Amino acid sequence: MSSPLLQVSGLTVRFGDQEVVKGIDFSIAPGEKLALVGESGSGKTVTALGLLGLVQGARVGGQALLQGNEGGSPQDLLALSERELRGLRGSEIAMIFQEPMTALNPLFTVGEQIAEVVQLKQGLTRPQAWEAAVAALAETGIPEPAHRAQSYPHQLSGGQRQRAMIAMALACQPRLLLADEPTTALDVSLRGQILELLGQLQRKNGMAVLLITHDLNLVRRFADRVAVMERGQLVEHGRVEQVFAHPQHAYTKQLLASRPQRDLQEPAAAPAWVQANGVRVIYRTSRPGIKGWFKSGSFAAVEGASLAISPGRTLGVIGESGSGKSTLALALLGLQAFEGEIRFDGQAWGQSSAANKALRRQVQVVFQDPFSSLSPRMTLEEIVGEGLRVHHRALDAYERREKVVQALMEVGLTEEQYPGLLQRYPHEFSGGQRQRIAIARALVVEPKLLVLDEPTSALDVTVQKQVLSLLQRLQRERGLSYLLITHDVHVIEAMAHEVMVMKDGLVVERGPVLRVLEAPEHPYTRMLVQSVQ
Repeated sequence: MSSPLLQVSGLTVRFGDQEVVKGIDFSIAPGEKLALVGESGSGKTVTALGLLGLVQGARVGGQALLQGNEGGSPQDLLALSERELRGLRGSEIAMIFQEPMTALNPLFTVGEQIAEVVQLKQGLTRPQAWEAAVAALAETGIPEPAHRAQSYPHQLSGGQRQRAMIAMALACQPRLLLADEPTTALDVSLRGQILELLGQLQRKNGMAVLLITHDLNLVRRFADRVAVMERGQLVEHGRVEQVFAHPQHAYTKQLLASRPQRDLQEPAAAPAWVQANGVRVIYRTSRPGIKGWFKSGSFAAVEGASLAISPGRTLGVIGESGSGKSTLALALLGLQAFEGEIRFDGQAWGQSSAANKALRRQVQVVFQDPFSSLSPRMTLEEIVGEGLRVHHRALDAYERREKVVQALMEVGLTEEQYPGLLQRYPHEFSGGQRQRIAIARALVVEPKLLVLDEPTSALDVTVQKQVLSLLQRLQRERGLSYLLITHDVHVIEAMAHEVMVMKDGLVVERGPVLRVLEAPEHPYTRMLVQSVQ
């Protein structure tokens, strides 16, 4: 085996007196793909940023020897000045950040941002740098690269923004690429495309890749070796097939066992409580040119969707971004104008404000990101009890508090575990705990239907399993109906009784979840299932 491209020894990262990376050792050979795996807070991202001197306010110690280029002597990254590191960033070591929308500058086109890197690192003229930027975009397979180079980040889709980030990182052909959760924000099919693209470019350029992720399926498909981090320490490393087949450390075993488990009961047959027929959602769009002055265009986000959900059952709606699944959920919640018919136990939206208010108590929602869906200025008692003030106005303060405490207890949050629980704020809790608070807020008004909009996509795998187990238990105990919106096939398999597959606003396949996933009939469904195998 060739000598390491990067040899890290005793790497430590400290913020004040707190050591978040605790003397870890690892190496990457030229052309090798190493995955650094762990949950949020394990220290994996700080490790990568620390190598490039990008962690503000931190003290980084240890040694990180980068092999010299063309036979030169190795350099210790941790001993270099900021000016010397700046010379290596982008040319020798590049990084792809997790969220391209925040990593890209919204004030410049993606072509200008890529050209800036090339011009700075390779000394090209502006026309030459622009030509190189378009070529870099073309290499990532982005359609119409010359046109897309003139687009601003917000004008690109999530997959196109990620391809632009990759083009920027690889424009100067670095020897080492640090990829921090490069596919987390993407749909399953886009994840596969980006993964395949990275593999092709890595093989073409002989580049080494340090992949930072908590997606074990991604590691299995992409990496040569894997290193597992827990609380700032490397607890296990080795060949991917060896670690996955025979994990040695308890934490590794826990991660590998974190795939959601199906634990559903089949409720007794009952009439559907939720029924929708021919739901159609139209968005108005502007038309180009003079025609747009006189008449707007239209776009069908949902076209003729029908569904039925009985008490105690879960309907999973799966599809990629733009498929129309979240728009359908908004229509069911009465938050989006629609054509067609939606009824809850025979009652439809829009009959009167009083009727709508009563219906809203029966239909509640749990959003994707618990941090942004919970007010940072309200205590837990105020957040969870807000619905009681609206829907149970006869309750006094003592009775409201009792119901809030009971709802929090149902989701596993008690005063014994968290002293002063009711007076705490959302930022004082972890992501999984915040999602439990969001579930308690929905449960406290005793609904019959919960709309779950990607309820676990922002969570680590072990926390995701805990939240899904909680939702399964609550459904068994309360007889709740769920409408589960997700792009995760494993979550659908674990949680749903029936599944509905949406693509471009249309329902392309539906049926019992195990039948659809085991023998998908539509090519799009087959693609979704194969993307996680």
